Amino acid sequence: MPFRESTSEEINQVMEASKQAFEEYCKTTPEKRASFLDAIANEMEALGDQLILTASQETNLPATRLLSERGRTTGQLRTFAMMLREGSWVEASIDTAEPSRQPLPKPDLRKMLFPLGPVLVFGASNFPFAYSTAGGDTASALAAGCTVVVKAHQAHAETSEMVSGAIKKAAKSLSLPEGVFLHVHGASPETGKALVQHPATTAVGFTGSFTGGRALYDYAHERKVPIPVFSEMGSVNPVVFLPHTLEENLDQLVQHFSGSVTTGMGQFCTKPGLMFMLQGESADRFEKLLSASVKEVKAAKMLHPGIFKSFVQNAGKVFGALGEESSILTSEEDLPAPSIATVSGKRFLENKTLHEEVFGPFSLIIKCKDIQELKEAWLAVSGQLTTSIIATDEDLRQNRDLISAAMRIAGRVVFNGVPTGVEVCASMVHGGPYPATTDSRYTAVGVNAVKRWVRPVCFQNCPHDLLPDELKNSNPLGILRQVNNEWTRQPLN
Repeated sequence: MPFRESTSEEINQVMEASKQAFEEYCKTTPEKRASFLDAIANEMEALGDQLILTASQETNLPATRLLSERGRTTGQLRTFAMMLREGSWVEASIDTAEPSRQPLPKPDLRKMLFPLGPVLVFGASNFPFAYSTAGGDTASALAAGCTVVVKAHQAHAETSEMVSGAIKKAAKSLSLPEGVFLHVHGASPETGKALVQHPATTAVGFTGSFTGGRALYDYAHERKVPIPVFSEMGSVNPVVFLPHTLEENLDQLVQHFSGSVTTGMGQFCTKPGLMFMLQGESADRFEKLLSASVKEVKAAKMLHPGIFKSFVQNAGKVFGALGEESSILTSEEDLPAPSIATVSGKRFLENKTLHEEVFGPFSLIIKCKDIQELKEAWLAVSGQLTTSIIATDEDLRQNRDLISAAMRIAGRVVFNGVPTGVEVCASMVHGGPYPATTDSRYTAVGVNAVKRWVRPVCFQNCPHDLLPDELKNSNPLGILRQVNNEWTRQPLN
């Protein structure tokens, strides 16, 4: 179902409505917001098979994948609801007054996190549920007390409309203001720019290409009042294979990484796009077996024609840089052929084209002459969401410096596993140094994603009855707080 581009007047009306609703929504109790998130999860599930069928028709993704993704999405909504009910996420801290302190008295100081305002979320093409209309950005922003405006991704506009309806139904059931969640359409860069630069917008969440994410970041910093943009812009997720494990576990590694490269036709931001290893017999066998394994994978349509076109262009650039004929199409022109290419460490270091992400079922093996060249080639790759080290205990003992190096280039360091698959939990970091994201201090997955949409506010000598419940002496919410440098749930006397 086609949806027309939102007009500038409609964008203005939506953002002003979101701003007005924020004044009420930011004052709701944690329990009210938790009930809202639970209700959204329930309404998404109530859409039943029709939601899955619609999403499958729009994205070419199989129903089994979409059922799992919907489960992840409703699960993370309920996880944020639990976070709200537990309460300590607000980072409440209290430093009580010392009137007799010399040479100057100490004031009463109390601090906690408060929501920024209306948040703009751009739906992602490759995750129609988990990173789109009711995905992690929306869930975390609503949990924070922010209102949300979602710009639907045009590749699954009808799916987005259905989920939007579920969110609005949940809001109505709890008598929340209509503007707590709003939904717009638009495929043009002008629509994105108008939304980002509207004075009511206070923060932006985006998952997608480097070009798109960087453009939004630049729009935000052209404003009279700059705002934060949290763009996740892709990753090549480099994998380092150390010698002993490649020799000892070759067949198992081929199986695992073949699946990781081709699952979902490689349309994951955590797909391993680069694989570094020492040249030699084991590396040659791994290349031969992996290449054969991925070629056995049945090709399937990619998410939409734009992604397929980009895959053809970007993979073709790599093969061209290697001086090889492109082998990325099947006999049917609209289907990608899963492929593996190989290059020497020296040539990889010389040609930055080989460092770039190819979004789709493709990976590049880099064979290095020695461990020094391997480290140099690996660290030549810019900021990443993940990097993986495949190694025996002996490998790691001999190369301890790899771990500290890995921490410099990625937000998540994986040991002896594939990077695909992101667990929604408090310990997950889904972010990384630029250009993986525009702000490596934050995660887009897990409860800590809420910290993107808040700022700290300090109350100095505030009359006690005017304090938020989180900062009152009695601690009526029973949350964990830092009181005079000690963590406690106990009330203040």
